[in-house]
Formats: sequence, structure tokens, C-alpha cells
Amino acid sequence: MIEVRNLQKSYGALDVLAGVSLHVEQGEFVSILGPSGCGKSTLFSILTGIEPADGGEILIDGAPPTEPRPCAWMPQSDALFPWRTVEQNIALGFEVAGGHGRREASERARALLPTFGLEGFGDTRPYHLSGGMRQRAALARTVAQGRDTLLLDEPFGALDALTRTDLQLWLGDIWARERWTVVLITHDVREAVLLSDRIYVLGPRPGTVVGEFEVSLPRPRGIATLGSPAAAELEVELLQALRVGQDATL
Repeated sequence: MIEVRNLQKSYGALDVLAGVSLHVEQGEFVSILGPSGCGKSTLFSILTGIEPADGGEILIDGAPPTEPRPCAWMPQSDALFPWRTVEQNIALGFEVAGGHGRREASERARALLPTFGLEGFGDTRPYHLSGGMRQRAALARTVAQGRDTLLLDEPFGALDALTRTDLQLWLGDIWARERWTVVLITHDVREAVLLSDRIYVLGPRPGTVVGEFEVSLPRPRGIATLGSPAAAELEVELLQALRVGQDATL
């Protein structure tokens, strides 16, 4: 379990996080929804240990985190190395995790290709892939790091609507099989509703939690789920929470 208590962060005179508190249970899919600039990515950088917090605390299974942190972060850009093949990019995750030689890392990466819909593309360079395939390769590299928790920072935000929907459905299916612990940053209310067990809404900078919502929609979820009255009602509640947070700064 991850618990964040009253987390605070500033850059000089700029307050970015103003007392964020949340928790994520093992195997849970939690989304963080909020406007641009509210500190969502900063929260991830603190969770991974890249940035220090100015106040508050993070607990992993009830204790302060040790190094290496049990979180793998997938940034907004796929950040695939163009000079590496798909297999070599995924193998980098195993190499970063340590304890794997290059040959073993390559073998493990090759074994992941079918799981992420990349079988037959192991020797392909990233610039020959579609946007959706690049994101699947980036997620495979993140999973390869072997961390307990995946931090996904708007992984589908730059994709067209059709590709984004396809990948959202794919991610929901693969998560149901693998049951990773996932924290997803998104601006997309429907994406959060489709994928999440719980959703936190952050207000504008400095970020703080303005709402927490349980998603009680049955799984597995598909396109029809989003057309249900319960999903529509939850979307309205989330949009209202976002609006209240924005109005509070006016």
C-alpha cells in the first residue's frame, strides 16, 4: 500500500502541492484527475524519489520508502530510444532493474512481446511503429523494471481519439489479468471512469485533493459501460468537482 500524507512542494515562491493526501491499495487502479499545472507530475517525481518533498510524508506498506523505490514511472512521452529496436528498448527496463545481463534481458523482453501486442515487431525501430504500438512498447519497458507500482503519466494523451480508446480498453484488459498496482494521471474524465477503482480530483495549483470518488461500475468494462446511467452520473460528479476546484481560485 502507498500512503501520501499532507505532501507539500514549492519551487521558490511557486507553491505546487499544498497538502496532498491519498492512498493506493495493492492491486488497485487509481486515477488522479486535475487541470494542467496542478502538480500531478510533481507528485510522481516525489513518489519515485527524483524530487524531495518540502513537507508531509510517503509511506510504503506503513513505513518510509527505501531505495530503490517500488515505483516505475512511464512519462507522457514514450521516450523510446530510436537507435534501439523494440526488443532492445524493452530490455532496457530489465537492465535498469539490475541483476540481468544483456542476453537475459533480451530473452525476457522477447517473452513480453506477445503480452503487449508486439509479437513480430521485436526487431523494428520505434520510428516505424504507430503511436499506439510505441505506447505499448513504452509500457512494456516500464513493466520490465519489476516494480510493484506503475505510475502512468498521461500515457495516451497525445494519441488520436480512436487509438486512445483502443489502448484504454487494452490497458483495462491487461490490468485485469496482471493486477498491477497502477496510479494514472489523466485529464480525461472518461478514461478515469473506464479504468479506475477510485479517482482523486485535484484542484488548480497549488494542488490539493478536492474530491475522492469510488468507481463501482462492474468489470470487465467496455464502450457500453460509458453509456450506462451510472457512468454518466459519475462523469457529471467529476466534472462538477473539477469546476468547484477551479471556481475556488477565481
